[in-house]
Amino acid sequence: MYLKSISNTGIIPVIKLTKIENSHLLAKALMDGGIDVAEVTFRAAGAAEVISRMTEAQPDMIIGAGTVTTVAQAEEAYKAGAKFIVSPGFEEEIVKWCVERELLVLPGCVTPTEIMAAQKLGVKTVKFFPAEQFGGLKTIKALGGPFGALKFVPTGGISLKNLDVYAAEPKIAACGGSFMATDKLLNEENFEEITALCKEARKIIIESRKEK
Repeated sequence: MYLKSISNTGIIPVIKLTKIENSHLLAKALMDGGIDVAEVTFRAAGAAEVISRMTEAQPDMIIGAGTVTTVAQAEEAYKAGAKFIVSPGFEEEIVKWCVERELLVLPGCVTPTEIMAAQKLGVKTVKFFPAEQFGGLKTIKALGGPFGALKFVPTGGISLKNLDVYAAEPKIAACGGSFMATDKLLNEENFEEITALCKEARKIIIESRKEK
């Protein structure tokens, strides 16, 4: 259910929020920009609290946890209200834990071996990270051959400059990126600019998909 909604939105802002008290302002900024999904990275302390506060502020948002590297983090995020879990790499224990709870999980997979291991556990969509460094769309298309039903969520090196190219590819479920809510914008509490960037990203997604 959540994967379909995320795919419809087409873009996942990757959030590293250190000012936890601004969680509700960030959630509103994203929603005002037409984006109802966010990935709160565990690279910042207090990520679970941010997930909880954003969910409370905007109940219709699909808030997930990113950079999850342990089952303990996945459990913490789940208890805070996370609707999906994203890992930078493939960790069997995390995937199994999520699958058992019917919790959407997007493990990081960039090789055929990792993809096969993920599919064995029932995963149908994987994170492709870092996207640009691992060959970007060219690699994703190549992997799409033997794994025809698989969808990708590329993250890493994606910006407004190349978002259209990724968004137009049918193998892409959604694109992830921190360019809509950078550390600089968050530290400056420039929520108006975050909303503006979200609107621009959504416009690119919509226009690119029309060309399919």
